[in-house]
Amino acid sequence: MKYGVHLALWTDDWSNDMDEHIKLAAHLGFDGIEISLLGMTDHKIKNLRTLIQDQELEVTCTTGLSKEHDLASADSNIRSKSIEYLHWAVETTAGLGSNLLSGVLYSPWGYFAPGQKAERIVRAAEGLSSLHQSLVNHEVVLGLEAINRFETDLINTAAEATNLAHMTGSENIGVLLDAFHMNMEEKDIPTALKTVGSMLVHFHCVENDRGIPGSGHTPWNSIFDGLRSINYNGWLTMEMFIKANVPVSEDLNIWRDIEPNPTDAARRGLAFLRENTSDFG
Repeated sequence: MKYGVHLALWTDDWSNDMDEHIKLAAHLGFDGIEISLLGMTDHKIKNLRTLIQDQELEVTCTTGLSKEHDLASADSNIRSKSIEYLHWAVETTAGLGSNLLSGVLYSPWGYFAPGQKAERIVRAAEGLSSLHQSLVNHEVVLGLEAINRFETDLINTAAEATNLAHMTGSENIGVLLDAFHMNMEEKDIPTALKTVGSMLVHFHCVENDRGIPGSGHTPWNSIFDGLRSINYNGWLTMEMFIKANVPVSEDLNIWRDIEPNPTDAARRGLAFLRENTSDFG
């Protein structure tokens, strides 16, 4: 098992310097960090890769799509721009030394098109399938994230994410699940995890309030049992959004500070995950 932390925990703006956060994650004992591709430049990519390697960390990446890059759009020009962006994202992920890119990669976050779900999913699958050779060449795997109904109308459940991944026909495209979203959308979490099975390539650990895993009412025993049942041995990454009134969380409606100290939150969350997954392979 590998334990990671999303740098959104400490970062106020993706254009800011992340060097000290990366060093802190290494000091706390994480195996890796997760970085958003927002604000990336060639110079930043090179420097970040060097620092991450110097700290003996691994890295996973996340990104999303804008309305101008809607992979499920009926407009072929918009779909072409989306595919172009995703090719860049795959190349950037590899450039950072990562082999995993995940997130809402099928449609813009927060965008809804009621009544158009079926055709939009088909277009998204076709666009994602066109990335296959690039994924193979760069040795990158995509994790398609299922998120709750208030953030998308396309992929809300583990079953829907798994179906979309299957539709692409690419062995380099799998599923990312997140405890925060599963807590809202899944009737039975172990069953949902079994539905994904070997296609689960990434897992986000976060509490029901997007705070420290183990500090709320998320059914962690069910989650860990489900992960054991499918022999999951990949990343458990904490994607906590706990600070109000900062750019990286303003769209997520964080109206109060969920935890008072990000570093303490990281330390406590890591201890909880290690304690509860020590028997994993």
